[in-house]
Amino acid sequence: MLKVHHLNESRSQRILWLLEELQVPYEIVFHTRDPKTRLAPPSLTDVHPLGKSPVIVDEGAGGDLTVIESGAIIDYVIRRHGGGRLAPDPATADYDRYQQWLHYAEGSAMLPLMLNMYVGRLGEGGAPLQPRIQSEIANHLAFVNDSLAGRQVLVGDHLTGADIQMSFVPEVAKAMGKLAEYPHMAAWIERMHARPAWKTALDKSGPYALGA
Repeated sequence: MLKVHHLNESRSQRILWLLEELQVPYEIVFHTRDPKTRLAPPSLTDVHPLGKSPVIVDEGAGGDLTVIESGAIIDYVIRRHGGGRLAPDPATADYDRYQQWLHYAEGSAMLPLMLNMYVGRLGEGGAPLQPRIQSEIANHLAFVNDSLAGRQVLVGDHLTGADIQMSFVPEVAKAMGKLAEYPHMAAWIERMHARPAWKTALDKSGPYALGA
């Protein structure tokens, strides 16, 4: 049995979606942000020293195995529990593209979006950094948008873990009021949110404003 340590309004939403797509049995352990600081509660530190979500615990992996980081979790679940689903054949070029998107989501695309959130809290103190941050956001969102032109999914012809991993990027961009300028990406995330598995995960997780 897989146990998902789920933090509300967080990256762990896409792990629940992944498990619903694969129809892999799992248990949700709920953790709630502090309403004032928006930080994760100390209960997550009891699971892993970093105190971040998502975290999964695979209780059937020869003794409990704890896995952190969204991309690593998606890769692990698909390899160990996917039965060949949601990933291209490793012998193909599509597999290399798939791996690129798994790493790109958090390694590059999310950085300027997170900087925008944190620096924005500084008010005038952060103003000198804003031109560079906004330029980088536009650069990355345009790259994803152009990559989706004429495509239904990011890699190949069917949903893969790459789509699931990348979903957080347009969700955050939309929350910041930046998605409307990128119609291919906007249409793609709408298709993802229309999937029955995504809706089931949302029903199980509780409110998720980023998916609105």
